[in-house]
Formats: sequence, structure tokens, C-alpha cells
Amino acid sequence: MVRFLVVPQWQGSPAARAMLLVDGATAIAGDLPRAATTVLDVPVEAGESLGTGVRRLSSLLRTREEVAQHMTNDTVVIGGDCSVTVAALAALPGGTEDLAVVWFDAHPDMHTPETSPSGAFSGMALRAVLGEGEPQLALSPGIPRERVVAVGMRNLDDAEVAQLDDLSRLSVSDLDRAEALAEAVVATGAKRVWVHIDVDVLDPAELAGVSNPAPFGLAPAALSAAVRLLRERLPFAGATLAGFAPRSPADAVDDLGALLRLVGAVA
Repeated sequence: MVRFLVVPQWQGSPAARAMLLVDGATAIAGDLPRAATTVLDVPVEAGESLGTGVRRLSSLLRTREEVAQHMTNDTVVIGGDCSVTVAALAALPGGTEDLAVVWFDAHPDMHTPETSPSGAFSGMALRAVLGEGEPQLALSPGIPRERVVAVGMRNLDDAEVAQLDDLSRLSVSDLDRAEALAEAVVATGAKRVWVHIDVDVLDPAELAGVSNPAPFGLAPAALSAAVRLLRERLPFAGATLAGFAPRSPADAVDDLGALLRLVGAVA
């Protein structure tokens, strides 16, 4: 049975209104089946970098411990910022040796503490999945680059561009053919897959509640269709839905239809 783990972590976000991620996670949680949903008690305080170059590291580590205590197979993690996926993969039952990761995101999240302009860990999350960056947060071992499929990236910092050369990447237009995602993931040779969705991969016309929108994104229908076809081809180890930051309760209501469509696709 699918379980939902709600992780309203905001400390990994670079946004000025990062705490709106708490409101977003809470809004989604309100429409999930109560008996199958656990909501984590994320630290309220910002936390300290502890000399690492990762802002709020102490709070990130505390949340990571909480995630580890509640992870099971077939868990859908609801964030919170994108870095909740790193915590989930670090605690995934059965490990990650047979795992592919699909990373839906308008941004690469491929910084390290040395290159990040903000020091925010969500901008380092995919790099940490690869096992690189701050050792206290990076996966060990990391997911090999040949088993990562990045989808919808279109807002890249210069320091991240070279890091993407050996990743399998699908553009927004590639998903005009829904089978493209399943084909790319199956080609990795993995036996299971984790699907990470930062909702800023969607077009801003389809979903307003993101901190850093990027135009020309995916439609919810295209993303959902691709994920459903992937489910038919490969078992899911779990999934993440992250990055929802509505500016008001009314905005949250407006966006929930699209979000619940994505929840249905991964669950």
C-alpha cells in the first residue's frame, strides 16, 4: 500500500518566502487519505551552517533523521523543498544499487557549496543524489549518472551546465511523446525507479504556486501521462512531489487540481 510522508521542510530553499513551502505541504496533506499519511514535525528554527557552506545545515540534518525513521517502500514524499528527496533516498529500504532516478525540475539543482550563489541545499539536491557535495548530506554511494534521467530543465546557472553533459536529459517537447520517459529510464538498466517532481517543472500558466517560475514548462496532463506509462514498465520505489509554495489559501485551492493529478500519477 502506498504511504504518504509529508515533510514540510523549508530550510533547504533559497526563496525569500521559503516558509510558504510549509503552507504548500499542508494544503496537499489535507487532501491525502488520513490513515495512509504521516506528517513530520520539521524544526521551526532556521538552523546553522556549521562551517559547511550549506545554509541551515543543522535543521536539515534533524529532518533527515526524522525521514529515516518513517521511510518504507512505496512511499510518496510530499515536500517541502527539493532536498527532501535526498533524505528519502538515503533511507530507502533495500538501498539504491538497482535504482534509477527521474528528476523533473525547471532547475538542475547541480550546485555544490563551492558554486552555490545562495548556499541553499535544494539547489544542490541532484548533485547530492549523485554522491557529490557536502559529505553529511550527499548519498553514499551516490546514484551513478547513467541512471539519472533529468526532465524539463530550462533555467540553468553557468556553473551547472558542464555538470549536465553526461546525464540523460529530456526536454519539455520530448514529452510530447509520452513513451519517451519510459524508454529513457528502461535504457538505464535499473530495476526500480524513484520519480522526483519539483512542481516548477510545470508551466506557470498551469500552476502559480512556485517561488521561481520558469516559462514554457510541462502541462500536468503530459507529465502525468509519461509517469503512468513509466509505472507500466518499471516498479516504483517511491516518489517526491516538492516545491509547492502558494501565496495564499485561495491560490492553494486553485492549484490543488493539478497537484492531485500528479499525486494520482505517482501513487
